[in-house]
Amino acid sequence: MNSGEKDEKFLRGVLHFNAREFFEAHEVWEEIWLVEAEPERSFLQGIIQIAAAFHHYCHDNSDGAESLLAAGIVKLSRFPAQHRGLEIEELRAAAKRWARSIGKGEKPGSAQIPQLLWSKKRPDTNSGSD
Repeated sequence: MNSGEKDEKFLRGVLHFNAREFFEAHEVWEEIWLVEAEPERSFLQGIIQIAAAFHHYCHDNSDGAESLLAAGIVKLSRFPAQHRGLEIEELRAAAKRWARSIGKGEKPGSAQIPQLLWSKKRPDTNSGSD
């Protein structure tokens, strides 16, 4: 898979995530994750785990959601606040709030699920990593 294909799939995953199509986001990003090298491989695994967490939450599996949020947060902790054109610190902070809330037995509601925010103008398909 060339870098243009990876960028296109990455963008498609972001669009799925923001449309609350978490399973689809996970599937698209996993295609890149399978062929990616470190450290980008860990980054992709982190956002895949967070997407999977919200998929579990939307299917009434709070325990699975909490566990995957925690795993995703750990993976994303080694990346800067902005990475690959996205506000990763915003995602980490939201994931931490969600994990704490679920851990307390609360149900924040799917309307409160965060979006992936762009750190600047949405990248084109040739953007690569920041």
